[in-house]
Amino acid sequence: MPRFAANLSMMFNEWAFLDRFKAAADAGFEAVEFLFPYEHPAEQVGLALAGGHLQQALFNLPPGDFAKGERGIAALAGREAEFRAGVETALAYAHETGVKRLHMMAGLADPDDATAQATYRASLAYAADALAPHGIELLLEPINGRDMPGYFLNDFDRAAAYVRESGRANVRLQFDMYHCELIHGDVAGRLRALFPLVGHVQIASANGRHEPDDQGPDYPKLFALLDALGYDGFVGCEYRPRAGTLEGLGWFAPYRRHDPRPDPLDAA
Repeated sequence: MPRFAANLSMMFNEWAFLDRFKAAADAGFEAVEFLFPYEHPAEQVGLALAGGHLQQALFNLPPGDFAKGERGIAALAGREAEFRAGVETALAYAHETGVKRLHMMAGLADPDDATAQATYRASLAYAADALAPHGIELLLEPINGRDMPGYFLNDFDRAAAYVRESGRANVRLQFDMYHCELIHGDVAGRLRALFPLVGHVQIASANGRHEPDDQGPDYPKLFALLDALGYDGFVGCEYRPRAGTLEGLGWFAPYRRHDPRPDPLDAA
């Protein structure tokens, strides 16, 4: 049975960020992920995580100026020093959260541009080698052009090629089924083909990026496929609730964890 991580950048927005951890734990999640933690001190993020008895499944390396439209800098020539400093920043947060997977956003660049390709390969090598001594995987995620026009890494086969050619065991593919459906279709077939490279999985409905219910792809079958393939990582719920977060968790009921947190009455 898959294990799910609530994406706190998209879910539980009814709470302030540091309060979302407890809300996710109370809803039955055993792990969380989010885009970026960097607006909050690393120690506070670690304490919020520990307070909910949660595991940190994933977050992203610093993306450049996200508020001004940047979507990563790994493929952007001239930003190498900033990228390397961002890796060090992410490692400080990894230390506080215990996360073992970090996603490297590529940025907005022509995927066929030789300079962007070379810059991306160099960023990949630097980040992977910096993370490896800490037991952390570097993840590459293709993102569809409808949600992120102009994104450098917009094809699953190209992403897989970068993973393979890196020659580094800690470089893996972030397989977001939502993006796969919009870019290629045939999520099940591509998951089977690329599964040996997969380090993390994410989900959302193809219609509106909402709850993984009846809007496609066929998530019950895909969850069964993950089990059949032997996937033992977390499945990130990177979707926007149609209404309230809690109101949209009907699909999650069969997977909700039995709360392992200490009962306050036990300490009385």
